[in-house]
Amino acid sequence: MNFLVSASTDIGISKKTNQDSYNVTVVDTVLGRMVIAVLCDGMGGLSKGEIASATMIDAFRKWIVSRLPELCKSSITDTVIQNEWCDIAVIYNEKIKNYGRSIGIDLGTTLAAILLTDSRYYIINVGDSRVYEITDKAIVLTKDQTVVARETELGIISEEQAKKDPRRSILLQCIGASEEIVPDMFFGEIKKNAVYMLCSDGFRHEITREEIQQYLNPRRMQKPSQMQQNINALIEINKQRKERDNISVVAIRTY
Repeated sequence: MNFLVSASTDIGISKKTNQDSYNVTVVDTVLGRMVIAVLCDGMGGLSKGEIASATMIDAFRKWIVSRLPELCKSSITDTVIQNEWCDIAVIYNEKIKNYGRSIGIDLGTTLAAILLTDSRYYIINVGDSRVYEITDKAIVLTKDQTVVARETELGIISEEQAKKDPRRSILLQCIGASEEIVPDMFFGEIKKNAVYMLCSDGFRHEITREEIQQYLNPRRMQKPSQMQQNINALIEINKQRKERDNISVVAIRTY
C-alpha cells in the first residue's frame, strides 16, 4: 500500500492561541510502508492546552521510534497495539494531570491516532476528535466520548438536536482532566483508494458529512497539493460560518 498525506491547522477566528497539535509520519518498515497520524485538541487555562496536546504527540513520536520497529520484527496485532497505545494514554493522563496540579491549572487533551499498515488500520480515541474513512461516502470510524453523543445513542435526543445542543463539546473523558480514562479502540481492513481523515471538533461543527465527502473524496485527492487545497477550502468554509474553535485536519490517501 502507498500513501499520500496532507495536513493543516488554523487558529480560527476567535482564539488567541492554537491548542491543537498533530503529527503524521510515513515509515518504511520490514513489513512495508506504514503511516501513523496523531491529532490532539488541547484545552486549559492560560493557554496550557497546547502543552497537553503537544505532550501526547511527543509520546506517540517516541513510540514510533522505540517500539514500532521492534513490533515489525515480531508481530503487529490488535491486542498488542491496544495494550501499548492504551498504556500510553493512561500513563500520560497521570503525567498531564500531575503537571496541572503542580501549577494549579486544569488542562487536558483529546487523542485520536491511527496506524495504517498494508492491510489493516488501528485507531485509538479519547474525547471528541474523530477519524473518518472517505470513499463514495464519509464514515466516522470513531465514537465521540461526549455527553451529547451518549444521549443520542440512548435515544434521549435526536441527531438533529445533538448538532445544536450547547453541551455538544462537554467530554466524558479527557487525557489530563479525568481521574481515570478508558480509551476506545477500533480496528478494520484498510481500503485502497480511500481517504482516512483525522480532525478536531472545530473542523466538523459547521460543515456537513456530505461536504466532507464532496471535498475530500479520493477522486479529488490525487496529489498532495490538491489535498492541501481541498482541506484549506473546508477550513475557510468553517471560518466563514463562524466556527470559533481551532481547526485541524490530517488526511491520508491510500493508493
